[in-house]
Amino acid sequence: MEQATRERRMPAVKYIQFDGAEQTVDAPVGTSVMQAALTNGVPGILAECGGAASCATCHVYVDEAWVERCGPPGDDENDMLECTASERRPNSRLSCQIELSDELDGLIIRTPETQS
Repeated sequence: MEQATRERRMPAVKYIQFDGAEQTVDAPVGTSVMQAALTNGVPGILAECGGAASCATCHVYVDEAWVERCGPPGDDENDMLECTASERRPNSRLSCQIELSDELDGLIIRTPETQS
């Protein structure tokens, strides 16, 4: 029974807003961090391009403990991160480019002060 429960579990993501407010949501494996936020009404992620990595309005800061597990940004994402409205940091990512997996269960994401 415990194994069956584990297989159906969805990864949890904790979003911490610029003002410190927190919201944790569960989302299916394969969902982007951006889509999980939009589906669950998490403020701070605009996602104007809908997840095509062609804007920087889903910019987030990945908690330092999770940076390696999320991996580095790809070339296109890296280019878009140059266009963020808030400061780009070493842990900056576009949330549309982080796909949830079992390994990312408990992921902590911080939203910047502004997206535009």
